[in-house]
Amino acid sequence: MHAPSDAAPLAEMAAKAEQHAPRLLKPLASRSVLFALCLLFIAILGYLDYLTGYEQSLLLFYLVPIALATWFGGLIFGLVMSLISVGVWVASDIFAGIATVGFWNLGMALSAYIVFTCLLAKLRSLLDELEHRVRERTKALRQSVAERERLDREIATVADRERHRLGQELHDSLCQHLTGTALTAQSLRDKLAGRFAPEVGEADKVIDYIEQGIDLSRNLARGFFAPELDAEGLAFALSSLAENMAERFQVPCTFFGEENVRVPDATIATQLYRIAQEAVMNAIKHANASSVQIGLLKSEHDVTLKVDDDGIGLPIRLPEPQGLGLRLMSHGAGLVGADFKVSRNVSGGTSVICRVPIQNELE
Repeated sequence: MHAPSDAAPLAEMAAKAEQHAPRLLKPLASRSVLFALCLLFIAILGYLDYLTGYEQSLLLFYLVPIALATWFGGLIFGLVMSLISVGVWVASDIFAGIATVGFWNLGMALSAYIVFTCLLAKLRSLLDELEHRVRERTKALRQSVAERERLDREIATVADRERHRLGQELHDSLCQHLTGTALTAQSLRDKLAGRFAPEVGEADKVIDYIEQGIDLSRNLARGFFAPELDAEGLAFALSSLAENMAERFQVPCTFFGEENVRVPDATIATQLYRIAQEAVMNAIKHANASSVQIGLLKSEHDVTLKVDDDGIGLPIRLPEPQGLGLRLMSHGAGLVGADFKVSRNVSGGTSVICRVPIQNELE
């Protein structure tokens, strides 16, 4: 009655054994093949040693199968091959007609083989340990790089969110407050004008200053906002950026490039827009540029964003650490795997180049 219950675990164990049998037999099979090859090699050497006679020994050549056995089979395997090699060498000399076998020569040969086997096994052990350490450090480095990329993406997400929040605060809070202040100042100016007060001119100046503050706040808020880009909308966004910068700072800013340039995804498009925005701002504010050009070009393997200006240009040696603008652009390019380069133009000014690799299916 209990036979089925006892047979079930045995059947399960048999099934597991059959499942793992190929995995377990593979090392055994490889060792068997190695053992057979080493024996064949030693047999061939022994036969050649017999043919050459005991006057010309091939003792040194037995190190080849011993080395193969030690390197691929381990220390014990190598020691076994050393004993077999010494035995075959002695046997070949005896069959070749040697009168006596020198125990001193036999001991020296065996000792040399054992020392060689031990040293080679130690070398293999050291190499295996070194390879293991390299693999572990490579794994740790990959994990570190992956963690850094994740943190970079999170930082970029938080920065975009904070940038959007600041722009919203400027637009909804400060601009509205200044607008209300301007209306109050206008009402006060009208009252002063109704009384023919001499302070009307000063009230007009106050109103003008407040309106300038409103324009500045709106421009700042506009700079914090980035358009919602898709893979095909980058060219249009860069063209709009050039128009807005020219209107805002009264500096000629033009866009050139193909309208149908498509980048791999919206994330890359947004980062390229940010880089172009930062490059134009740096050119106008810090390089005193009188004109700026934004270019978007496509080749067979990449899409290139280029921003050129005719400003004062970069110094021959960049300061360490670099400015915040350059670091932001370089960081943004690194997030999307782009090549970033800033250089001096031959005719003066600065050239910012960001090159993004693309796949063939985007052509």
